[in-house]
Amino acid sequence: MAHPKHRHSKQRTRTRRTHHKAATPQIATCSKTGEKHMYHRTYFDADGNMLYRGKVVVKAPEIEA
Repeated sequence: MAHPKHRHSKQRTRTRRTHHKAATPQIATCSKTGEKHMYHRTYFDADGNMLYRGKVVVKAPEIEA
């Protein structure tokens, strides 16, 4: 294993790590509702229901008039 001869400063380490970043986020389209959303994230449909992978996770509250 390699062992550094001298300690790297925090600034030098963080400067190197700034270049390790994700590309533009991938956008998925729901097969049931057609909503566009980011992968591995919940999203809301037009009725206010929270969905994840095409399934309702949290149902929208009923509004009584």
